[in-house]
Amino acid sequence: MNRLFTDLVDDAGLFPPTSLPMRDALARHQADQAAGSPVLTHRFLCPASRVPDLLRHEPGDIRLGLIMDTDQPPDLDGLTVELVELKMPSGALVPGPRGERLVPWLPPDARLFVEVPAGSPPAQVTAGVGLKVRCGGLTPEAFPSTHELGAFIRHCVRDGIPFKATAGLHHAVRHPDPSFGVYRHGFLNLVLAVSAAVEGRDPVPVLELGDPAELVALAQATTEETAERTRALLVSYGSCSTSAPLDDLAELGLIPGTTRAKEPR
Repeated sequence: MNRLFTDLVDDAGLFPPTSLPMRDALARHQADQAAGSPVLTHRFLCPASRVPDLLRHEPGDIRLGLIMDTDQPPDLDGLTVELVELKMPSGALVPGPRGERLVPWLPPDARLFVEVPAGSPPAQVTAGVGLKVRCGGLTPEAFPSTHELGAFIRHCVRDGIPFKATAGLHHAVRHPDPSFGVYRHGFLNLVLAVSAAVEGRDPVPVLELGDPAELVALAQATTEETAERTRALLVSYGSCSTSAPLDDLAELGLIPGTTRAKEPR
């Protein structure tokens, strides 16, 4: 399978709009682990405020992405925390090393990602700390423009800053959402826009593509070297659905098709 899509999708089933109950989210996660798709990271994203509920369900050996929505960290005893994600304090630069000054309790093997607005990433980021960009949300204002997102991508590529994406990336290809009056970014557009920037091209036209055939052609023409550099920067993105990304990529012919059970609702 193309390296562009390996370990691409984090499991954000607890988050809107899917918002699964913990038991259903864990059941889906376990089913995904058993199926073993290489597109999924098999990492479970959980708000800090819901970690006690997670532990009550005895999740077993789970790879956790911790989303900080509390002032203090939860009890993480027995949990493998791979990522810690938090919003950057107003006006603060991302300190280091590894962000311990910002997160003194950062688990030894966890990577820190700090959420920043697409239109105003920090000018300086300590090596080892990544950024997180929001590509949508529950209001039209939460969707960055292609120019804002493109500028963010160029910034990260230029300075070698790894980043994660979240929210709004429900399908592979950019498409209009009449209910919001916006275009939703496609996760395939995002991946290929990073590839374009890695090769010194403008990512904005790629973010604006709505023709699946053009995007498929770009993906198929991506070299292994570009794919490796792309995914070293774009670490993953969180998706509330773990079946939609697989279905979209399979429909586009970019990964083999699979038979999957329906997700709980």
